[in-house]
Amino acid sequence: MKFFNKMERKFGRYAISNLTKYIIITYIIGYALYYMSATVPILSYLTLEPGLILKGQVWRIISWVLVPPGSPNLFTIVMLLCYYQLGTVLEQTWGRFRYNVYIFFGILMTIVGAFILYVIMGGVIGFGGAFSTYYVSLSIFLGFALTYPNRQLMLYFVIPIKIKYLAILDLVYLAYSMYRGGWATRVVIICSLMNVIVFFLMTRKSPKEIHRKRDFQKAMAKGQASNISTHKCAICGRTEKDDPNLEFRFCSKCKGNYEYCQDHLFTHEHIR
Repeated sequence: MKFFNKMERKFGRYAISNLTKYIIITYIIGYALYYMSATVPILSYLTLEPGLILKGQVWRIISWVLVPPGSPNLFTIVMLLCYYQLGTVLEQTWGRFRYNVYIFFGILMTIVGAFILYVIMGGVIGFGGAFSTYYVSLSIFLGFALTYPNRQLMLYFVIPIKIKYLAILDLVYLAYSMYRGGWATRVVIICSLMNVIVFFLMTRKSPKEIHRKRDFQKAMAKGQASNISTHKCAICGRTEKDDPNLEFRFCSKCKGNYEYCQDHLFTHEHIR
């Protein structure tokens, strides 16, 4: 996290604002090409085919993001509007730089997954169509569900349901698909969603903690929290003002938002 924060301070100004809008634009272009492909096989020249990339068709490293995950219909339009709203909220919550890295890391790992699958399949060409921005968009939904698990969505515009339950259904379906599918399916799913795994496991920062930190930074920028400490240990009461080298974490096993310093994170009694 220290390395990531340093990178944000150094390169944060280069992050793309309103990135979700551009993701939606790639969908629109992709579906336009989908209709054009009825007579001319345009999309076949855009897929992520490592074998063809190694033969010189290097544009496929980028052009695959234009390949739509399915045929356009009313459900697709509704989902794109939903992804736009969720992605916009995530960018505002996490910050522009973190959201950019989240999305582009998912794209990068999708490319890596394609080359891994190419090696596993012995250099066979023809699996490029399995790679699209579907899982990148799904990672937006999962990221939102981890950040705001109790937010409600109107299923079919009528049934209110918490987003965490929809995310659980998605994960169950993905696990079932990996179980029933072959190596191609497993590589596509795991690599395409690697950004979710890295951001919420390797960083050891919960989405709620990221959200709280982002809100505090906004308050500090407005001069509304000049005398407020960012972190405070629920056991010893120390803050980062007492020792700037102290690390603090929220305990996921305690009922409520209880934060502990590094000396008491693993030694405290969990609050039920």
